[in-house]
Amino acid sequence: MPNSESNKRIAKNTILLYFRMFLTMGVSLYTSRIVLNTLGVEDFGIYNVVGGVVMMFSFLNSSMSSATQRFLSFELGKKDYAQLKKVFSMSVNIHTIIAVTIFILAETIGLWFLNTKLVIPDERMNAANWVYQFSIISFMLTVMNVPYNATIIAHERMSVYAYVSIVEVILKLIIVFVLVWMGFDKLKLYAVLVFGVSVVVWIIYKTYCKRNFTETNYQFFWEKSLYKTLINFSGWDLYGNMSVMARTQGVSILLNLFFGPILNAANGIAIQVQSAIMAFAGNVVMAIRPQIVKSYAIGDYNQTIKLVMTATKYTYILLLFISLPILLEMHFILNLWLKEVPSYTVLFCQYTLTFNFFANMSVIVISAIHATGKIKRPSLINGTLYLSVIPLSYVAFKLGGKPEMPYLINVIFVLVGLLSNAWTLNLYLPQFSFRNFIIKVIGICMLITLISGIIPGLIKANQSEGWFRFICVTTTSTLSIALTAYYIAMNSEMRLMVRSRISVFLTKHNI
Repeated sequence: MPNSESNKRIAKNTILLYFRMFLTMGVSLYTSRIVLNTLGVEDFGIYNVVGGVVMMFSFLNSSMSSATQRFLSFELGKKDYAQLKKVFSMSVNIHTIIAVTIFILAETIGLWFLNTKLVIPDERMNAANWVYQFSIISFMLTVMNVPYNATIIAHERMSVYAYVSIVEVILKLIIVFVLVWMGFDKLKLYAVLVFGVSVVVWIIYKTYCKRNFTETNYQFFWEKSLYKTLINFSGWDLYGNMSVMARTQGVSILLNLFFGPILNAANGIAIQVQSAIMAFAGNVVMAIRPQIVKSYAIGDYNQTIKLVMTATKYTYILLLFISLPILLEMHFILNLWLKEVPSYTVLFCQYTLTFNFFANMSVIVISAIHATGKIKRPSLINGTLYLSVIPLSYVAFKLGGKPEMPYLINVIFVLVGLLSNAWTLNLYLPQFSFRNFIIKVIGICMLITLISGIIPGLIKANQSEGWFRFICVTTTSTLSIALTAYYIAMNSEMRLMVRSRISVFLTKHNI
């Protein structure tokens, strides 16, 4: 595939994924408010905590999902369709095993935990068990859908996600109206309706794949060597994913032990802010990851390196557009969003957004490492760095350290992890220059950040907090980033393309 066509596909897929994200987020915000009012606080809480018990088993699935996407993209890149079919069939087999394992764990340990440990009123325990059983089946369908979703991503058919999201959104809106008008036990009804949406989405994805991709016509196949390859890859990925989960929960527990529940509220808000911002950049990563794997699979290492360097730089700039005004106006934004802002929330959120910059860069570099199939070293290093945040934070708190210490350690370690990942990629792909990455990606990104922050920083320092300052900071930061990115990050070819697009737009609209 020519580079220009590849770039157009990445851009188109990114736009489609953004559309999907905005649509999903918008409807989720609306429906969650209506569902909360309709169910009531108690039943809404029961639904979330019971569904959370099932989600505890999700780590078994997340790593295998990453492995499936990588190996399907790799075989597509090589155009080895016979092996592609084998990988898909093996993935279905493994996800079936995962689904059955989750079912057994959920119906034993999970069910015991639900009925003996969770604090649920006796009169709502029956409804809670309804929710639990339908949540288990819904989650099993999600697991079984992974090979089909991975196939769609590997083929870069992101438009499918946008169309299915429209269907899903319409169904969720219908659920809201049904809940309001039906007189049946609303918690039980909600569990059944949400399950129904999961079934419809599962059928759509499966049907689409069977009609469009021949490799998804499943036939039983089992090969011990391929099984070991997939499990070994996902096993090391699992260590990294579990380390992230352990770090997040560990920090939350430490904050509770040393400073009380108020800091947990601040931590929870910081996590929400982090997830929302990372979702923007995550769409670019999802769009570009298949291209990185495919270019590596066919031995076009120059294109692999170009994709890594370009994507890392521009996703950072994209994040900067969103994050810089939020970083500078965090106190104002949180006061608009929340009635009462818990102590340390502003500082926690600022550290978290700083963490996001380096974490997102790392994800793209790791995508290239995943393409090589050698993930033991980066998973071991990154996972150990994440886990070590917990004991170091504990020692810091014991010595009288402030609540933000875990966040500072997180930022330092994610930067160390990024450098380690870049060095690892250089070891696995010698054509990739560690020095060039430091200078031409990290160095340029830091320079753009420093220059872009000067004018909005001065405005913040010399204006009182309010809407006028917020608008000025947002406007000047956007213009500063755009101009510095144009002159510092872009090469002459890209600047020419930007000028050409602007000229076409102005001519088309008679401006």
